[in-house]
Amino acid sequence: MGRFKFVLSRPIQLIPVLFGISIVTFVMVHSIPGDPVRTLLGSKATPEAIERIRAEFGLDQPVWLQYVYFLENLTQGEMGVSVVYKVPVLQLVFDRLPATLFLLGYGVTLALLFTIPLAIVATLYRGRLPDHLIRVLSTSGLGFPVFWLGIMLMIVFSVWLGLFPVSGFGEGFFGHLHSLFLPSFAIALALSAVLTRNLRASLLAELDSDHISTARAKGLPARWIFVRHVFRNSLIPTINLLGVNLGWLIGGTVVVESVFSVPGLGSLLVQSIFARDYMIVQMITLVFACATVLINFLVDIATVSLDPRIKL
Repeated sequence: MGRFKFVLSRPIQLIPVLFGISIVTFVMVHSIPGDPVRTLLGSKATPEAIERIRAEFGLDQPVWLQYVYFLENLTQGEMGVSVVYKVPVLQLVFDRLPATLFLLGYGVTLALLFTIPLAIVATLYRGRLPDHLIRVLSTSGLGFPVFWLGIMLMIVFSVWLGLFPVSGFGEGFFGHLHSLFLPSFAIALALSAVLTRNLRASLLAELDSDHISTARAKGLPARWIFVRHVFRNSLIPTINLLGVNLGWLIGGTVVVESVFSVPGLGSLLVQSIFARDYMIVQMITLVFACATVLINFLVDIATVSLDPRIKL
């Protein structure tokens, strides 16, 4: 149990990180050019109406005082009201959160379904045709941006073949699977290209290690050696790489959701930036940052679980 003491201490260590994230988020959001009140009321708004709305949302206060109010509301679970949508910010975020979570989970699941078999096949056929083909495919996948993959998939499977919708979230679980297949597939292609190369390299390194040679000399079954020692140990660097890429993927949903018009947090963030809706931008950015920190925390737990030699 000593190895898992960090589970209790790490959340305390993350408090300064989250505090720093809140400061950076607040400063960056208020550095966006433009006035949200003027955007909301239009060019014909009177100065009196502008001042009244600014006072209503606290935008007439100094920036440091706005940040104090922001922290106070955050500790109380109250993030204010959207300037544009006129509804509580938390309600908007929770309404859009399921689509983003489903998209991320769907994309990561497909990526793992691609990565593990391809990496194992490439390892078992090292230096032969299957290995060369998989390496070429994974290298090619590194050069294609997710938004370009999404557009190409949309043209082929939605416009030409009509197999999948070009936008939306669908109704029910199977409706979500159908509607979000193309954006999830685009995410999976980009993610699996990185993970496949990493997992293949880790598998090959484990196969050539001394302890695997010792296990073979003892007459242990090849399948047991591969599953129990080679594959398990090779997962550690791949899981860490997956955690890093998930942080990138959370930000990447902004692009994917915009391309496919998915009603998630990413598309809401883009709309709110153009509308200068500070409250929503702050909240979504903070949610993305906290999600990234949480993913790194879970990766640490998985790493310690797989390798007893690691101490955090």
